[in-house]
Amino acid sequence: RAKSLAVLLGICLLEESLAIMPPRVRPQVLNDAFLSAANEAKQKLPNLTHNQETARLYRHSLKVLASWAVDRDVFCEEATILRARFDATRGCSASKARLLLNEGKDELFEFTHPDPYCNPYMPGGTLFMRNPPLPLSVCFPDGNYPADAPTYTLNPDMTVCKPETGKSAVGSVLIDFTKKNME
Repeated sequence: RAKSLAVLLGICLLEESLAIMPPRVRPQVLNDAFLSAANEAKQKLPNLTHNQETARLYRHSLKVLASWAVDRDVFCEEATILRARFDATRGCSASKARLLLNEGKDELFEFTHPDPYCNPYMPGGTLFMRNPPLPLSVCFPDGNYPADAPTYTLNPDMTVCKPETGKSAVGSVLIDFTKKNME
């Protein structure tokens, strides 16, 4: 009993000290010129149909579920329950669909994992940029490349650069470690 009183008293003192402290003001790190340049570089979000938004919500929900589920069997059971929840509301009115979509986005935000799973070769993964190959100019400084030397370049996620697939990270690449992706 005395221990719980001490804990309660400590919580009350903490709340009082927090009430006395002035609120923290977040400093503005980025100046206006940088913010305007960043806003011009941002892409406009596409206008999606309801079916596209629902499909994206479902896929993102499965990815979040994969971050929380440790075992594949648990993931499969929970994915079946999730699919049943989506199928149960199929064919409802447009207003109810919009409401359900917003509730689903809120629930997804609530259950988002603090450290989501990412593929090992992607930014944030365990194999990201591990043992990247040296440039040929370093291996052969005289410029005499052997005939069997590789002629392809690799992306930071260790996949082959292919311009036709849009995955060609030749030059400078922006790697966002907070989102764990390449842009």
